[in-house]
Amino acid sequence: MKKLLISFATVILLSLLPAFGASPVTKGKKVVFIGDSITDGNWGIVYNYKPTSAERSQTDLNHIYGHSFVMLIASDWLSRHPGCGHKFFNRGFSGHKLSDLAGRWKEDVLDLDPDVLTVLIGRNDVHSYCYHRKADTPPFDFEAWENTYRELLRKTREKNPSVKIVLIPPFLEKEGPMASAPDYDLQKEMTSRMALITRKLCDEFGGILLPVDEMFDKLIAKQPEPGHWVWDGVHPSAAGHRRIANLWEKKVKL
Repeated sequence: MKKLLISFATVILLSLLPAFGASPVTKGKKVVFIGDSITDGNWGIVYNYKPTSAERSQTDLNHIYGHSFVMLIASDWLSRHPGCGHKFFNRGFSGHKLSDLAGRWKEDVLDLDPDVLTVLIGRNDVHSYCYHRKADTPPFDFEAWENTYRELLRKTREKNPSVKIVLIPPFLEKEGPMASAPDYDLQKEMTSRMALITRKLCDEFGGILLPVDEMFDKLIAKQPEPGHWVWDGVHPSAAGHRRIANLWEKKVKL
């Protein structure tokens, strides 16, 4: 009887292990996040801004993930699944456009050979175009933007056919300085069009879509005070980053 009770207790304890941190997930996946300042969160920047990943600190664990949704996702996973062996890489760079991502795609994506790749890009393409726009400026080339994005994803899938691609559409909200921007309507229209392209590519590559743009639209409609979720119309607040992280963890299974 005593042996049976001990065996029964052992079974119960084993069944409860996942709730106390044991991980049923597959071990050792590489999870890469790439994009602009929304992803960046000053990762790897100890003193001064560094222009490439190789120049940023990748050993100072105080700064390794930055302070964006990437840090929240990494900290959640590594605390809830100790020993899972997953490695998280933040490769966001403040101010970068899609063309900038293309220039560093080999170093920051292909060479890392991720099992999971999350991309959020488009905001600075819109900002740069509108900031430099003049009366004779030709329309933005959305077709070229789409083709560049597609080629980057194609190279990634070619390198690793089983890579899990997670795409986040760019977003823009009428909050903070953006609320009074004279060209807000144009920026919103361009952002929305890039979001549609992102959704199209997500379907094309069998990816996982994180509709953060729709999420923020709904949250802001009921927010307690202006800027609670997206403080300047572009960058999420701490609360906003938490919601992005929550959505990622809900949609992406490691």
